[in-house]
Amino acid sequence: MLDRLIDGDHLEDFLNPRSPRYKELELDRRKLSKAEAIDLILEDPNLMRRPLVLSGSKAVFGFKPEEYEKLPRR
Repeated sequence: MLDRLIDGDHLEDFLNPRSPRYKELELDRRKLSKAEAIDLILEDPNLMRRPLVLSGSKAVFGFKPEEYEKLPRR
């Protein structure tokens, strides 16, 4: 599911820079591939921006109420 939802060209939209692990790994200084980012999230879910709000095939990572309003309603 993460592979479908995450855009490899914009990993900063999906990773949580406030996570202690993010800082420990100095991810702000590294160029990760999409697969590496997903592997890290699977090892430590706190690396993913939360909440993850899903509606159909659309997803919003992180607390963005204005973006939630744009999601399709079922």
